[in-house]
Parts: sequence; C-alpha cells; structure tokens
Amino acid sequence: MILIGMFDSPFVRRVAVSMNLLGMPFEHRNWSVGPDFELIRQFNPLGRVPTLVQPDGEALIESGAILDYLDDCAGPERALLPVTGRDRRQALRLMAITIGAAEKGVAQLYETVFRPAAKRHLPWTERCSTQMHAALTELERACEARAGHWLIGQRMTQADITATCVCTFLNDALAITRTATYPALAALVERCEALPEFRASKAEWFPPGDGT
Repeated sequence: MILIGMFDSPFVRRVAVSMNLLGMPFEHRNWSVGPDFELIRQFNPLGRVPTLVQPDGEALIESGAILDYLDDCAGPERALLPVTGRDRRQALRLMAITIGAAEKGVAQLYETVFRPAAKRHLPWTERCSTQMHAALTELERACEARAGHWLIGQRMTQADITATCVCTFLNDALAITRTATYPALAALVERCEALPEFRASKAEWFPPGDGT
C-alpha cells in the first residue's frame, strides 16, 4: 500500500501510526498538497491527503474512512477502534472533539499564513482559539478521569492515537504549552510519542507558505 501525504499533518500521521501498530507495511510518498497537488490528484480528485492507494490501484481518501478500512482488515480483535457498545461511542466522541481541535488550529494557522495582516479578522481567530482550547480542556478532563490509563478500556485505541497526533501538531504549529496547561493530556502524548510506532512517523513541522 502507498500512503500519500506529509507526516506533519495529524490526519496523515494518525493513519501512519495506525498502520505501524497493526503491522501493515506501506510505501510513503511525502507529497505536499501545495507543490505536489497535481501528483496527488492522480489518485484523489480533491488533491487532499491522506490518500491510501491499494495494490490494485484503488485509492481510499479521508483519514476516518481509511482507518475504518484498516480496522476491517485487522479484524475485531486487533481493531484500534472498539467494534461496538459504550466504548465505541466514547472513543468516537473523543475523536470528534480531537479532530475539531485540529480543524480549529488549522483555521487559525491559515488565517495568519495566507491572509494579509490588514484583512485578518481577529474575532474569527479568537473564536477558533476558544473552540480549540475548549476541545483540549475536554480531552484534559478525559485524561484526568482515566488517571494515567488509556482513554478507553485497557489498551490503546484510536482515541489515544488521534489525540496524540493532533496535540503534537498543535504544539508544533501553534506553540500550545501542553505540559503547563494540559498536564494529564501531555502525559498521554508523551507516553505515546515514546513508542517506536509513533517515532517512525514523526516529522519536523514547517510553517506552510504560499502554494504549500
């Protein structure tokens, strides 16, 4: 399989980490949605990442759909998202909150990178920041309630993977002070980032520029 996208994207990275944890080998194409837009569009008409290309050429798009496919391949005993019941609902809720934080972080980033200073709308970026921190606060509460355990059940799930990839991205991109503001969440992230499956897909983050 071929995974398209840069690892500084939390959406690409959560797919890579999941494949590493499930023991699914893949070829990585470190393509950017900026300069490599047309290359990506050969496999994904939207030119977005992540895109996962199967050996037969079928391309899967959108990280949530890709993760669902990987779990289906792994089977219910190894799936990274609980298959059914309360654990599944809790995991999906935490993942939705986490993805919301990532999206609001990206919105703030793009507002400052791509929009001229004179045209930036401060109330909009402040609203995005408020939403992002509200999501992180909710994740902090979830981590505190678990007292050093995984977010769901007795083993790592996609909730832990997604929270780690997103929080690392937000810290790299927006200098969120994880340890001081969200200590329980920071402890989870540190625990995960120490694992080889996470280290294998950790990339230095570079601020996007025009066309990147």
